[in-house]
Amino acid sequence: MTDNEDQVAGLLLAAGGGRRLGGRPKALLDHRGRPLVEHAVGVLRAAGCTRVHVVLGAAADGVRQRAALDGCVVVENPEWADGMGSSLRAGLESLSGTGARAALVSLVDQPGIGAEAVARVRGAYASPDSLAAAAYDGVRGHPVLFGSAHWAGIAAAATGDQGARAYLKEHAAQVALIECGDIARPYDIDTVADLHHLE
Repeated sequence: MTDNEDQVAGLLLAAGGGRRLGGRPKALLDHRGRPLVEHAVGVLRAAGCTRVHVVLGAAADGVRQRAALDGCVVVENPEWADGMGSSLRAGLESLSGTGARAALVSLVDQPGIGAEAVARVRGAYASPDSLAAAAYDGVRGHPVLFGSAHWAGIAAAATGDQGARAYLKEHAAQVALIECGDIARPYDIDTVADLHHLE
């Protein structure tokens, strides 16, 4: 591994059950004629991530059958119902020992964040100590980049639906905020009312 692209692995969290969507797993929502998880993997790849790990949970078997995830490392999180924290822990654990020096973490339900914004955050990688996050009008959002020196601390702090929020708050002085509000829209697909964002 000689350049930053190979050292930064994409980590897609796609385990959610879509509780507020009537139990429709977010990974399988249709977007531009294909499952949302497939679109999200394509964004990470287009942003320069050659290694992509995908954390599945709800309807994992159905996602494997319907979505083209060739070349991805698929990680199943049996504790997905406990919240995003468990998926983040499972994803980071799957990256240990791979040679990755940083994880670029994105969420499956944010299709308004495209490859340009993801690449901008990926470009903030400098060392295993790097911490960076996309910002929208100065407010921290996704994707986020975690250098491997932080993985153990993030995993220890990731509980419930908090993910890395507590860890990032505690280390706020070290987090490089990368403004992406000019090129991306950070909405979530959480409720039926949000489905209009999908094409």
